[in-house]
Amino acid sequence: MWLFDKDMWFEIFHTLGKNMFRTFLTMLGVIIAMLILVLLLGGANGLTNGFNKIFAGTASNSLFVWGQSTSEPYKGFERGRRIRYKLEDADILKRQIPEIEVLAPRIELADHRGAITVYRNGQTSGSSVYGDYPEIDQITKKKLVEGRFLNQNDIEDSKKVCVIGEETYKLLFEKGEEAIGESIRINGVYFTVVGIYKPNNNINIDGENAVFIPFSTFQKAFNSGDRMGWMAIAVEKNTPVPLIEKQIKDILKNKYDIHPDDDRAIGSFDMSRIFNSVTGFTLVLQGFSFFIGIFTLLAGVIAISNILLITVKERTKEIGVRRALGATPKVVKRQIILEAIIITAFAGLVGFAISVGLLSIMDSMWGSGDDFPFVKPMISIPQFIFSFVLMVGLSVLIGLLPANRAVKIRPIEALREE
Repeated sequence: MWLFDKDMWFEIFHTLGKNMFRTFLTMLGVIIAMLILVLLLGGANGLTNGFNKIFAGTASNSLFVWGQSTSEPYKGFERGRRIRYKLEDADILKRQIPEIEVLAPRIELADHRGAITVYRNGQTSGSSVYGDYPEIDQITKKKLVEGRFLNQNDIEDSKKVCVIGEETYKLLFEKGEEAIGESIRINGVYFTVVGIYKPNNNINIDGENAVFIPFSTFQKAFNSGDRMGWMAIAVEKNTPVPLIEKQIKDILKNKYDIHPDDDRAIGSFDMSRIFNSVTGFTLVLQGFSFFIGIFTLLAGVIAISNILLITVKERTKEIGVRRALGATPKVVKRQIILEAIIITAFAGLVGFAISVGLLSIMDSMWGSGDDFPFVKPMISIPQFIFSFVLMVGLSVLIGLLPANRAVKIRPIEALREE
C-alpha cells in the first residue's frame, strides 16, 4: 500500500527538512491560527460554564407570582385595591394548568424583603422569615452545610423546626458552636434548628440571612390563616413559561375581579427570560469565536499553499527527473498534498497543545473563583475533532494548487531548467 512506502515518506521529510527555518515559519501561521481558535472556543466554553455555575440550583423554567395593587377600577371596586392570595389559589392553578410541574406557596413574616428580629441567648439577628413547603427546594436549591431541609413530615405535623442561613448562624451562634438541635425565638415562638445552608454564589433569591419554617407551622404560630404571600412555580420542560404566566394571570384576574387590562395588579418574574438571554449570548459567543478562529485557520493554511508553490518552483528539476524516471502525475500530486497535510497537522497539534496549556493556566487562576464567571475553559472533544478534520481538509484543498502546478511540469522542460 502506498501509504506505507518508506521511500515516499523519506522523500517527504527530506524535502521538508532541507529548509527548516522556512518550514518552521510556514507552520507558525497554523500554530497561531490553532492557538487563536482553541483559546476563543475554550474561553467561550469557560464563560458558558461560568454562567451555568451562576444559575446552578435555580430552575431555569421557574416563575414567581405575587399580588400587588390594582391600577384600574373594575366591577365596583376602586383602583388601589390590594390583591392578597389564598392557599386555595395554588390548588386551583395546579388543577387548571397541568403544565405546572412544581408550585410552592410561600409567605413571609414581614413585608417583602423585611427583617424580623430573631433571638437566641441574648444575641439577635435581623432575618427574613419564610413559611415554605419542601417543594421550594426544587426551584431554589439550598446548599446545606449541615443538617437537612424541610420535609413533608414537618408540614403534616406542623413541627416547630427551622432551617437557617449561614449569616444567621454567625449572628446567633459562636464560631464552631453546634446549632443543630438548638432553639431560636421568633416573635415569642421557639423553633428548633434542623439545618444550616450557605448561599450558592449565584442567583440568591432568599439571601443568606433567612429562616425557613414549615408553612403549616407558620400558619399556626403567626396566625396567618389561609393567606399566601406569593408562589414559586416550575413549568414542565419544553413548555414556554410566558404562556403559563399569561394563563396564571388570567385565572387570578377572573377570581379576584381584576380588570383584564390591568397589568399592575399581579406581579411576576419569569426566570426563563434570563436563562434564555444568557443561553442566546453564549451561543452567539461560541459561534463568533468559531467563525473568527476558522478564518484565522484558513489564513494559516493558505500560507502553507503559498510556501508549497515556491517549493514546487524550486524543485522543478527534481520533479522533472522523477517524471522522466517514470513517476506518474498521481504520485507527484500525492506527495505534495501529503506535505501540506503533515505540515498542517503537526502545526495544528503543536498549537492545540500550547493553547490547552494556556487554558489550564487560566482555569487555575480564575476557574475556581466565585467572582468571575469563568469555569473549565476547555474545548470539547467534538469541537477539537471538527476543528482538526476541517484543518486537514483545508490543507488537502489548498495543497491541490501546488500539486496541480507540479504535475503540469513537463519532464523535458524541467530537465532544461537551470
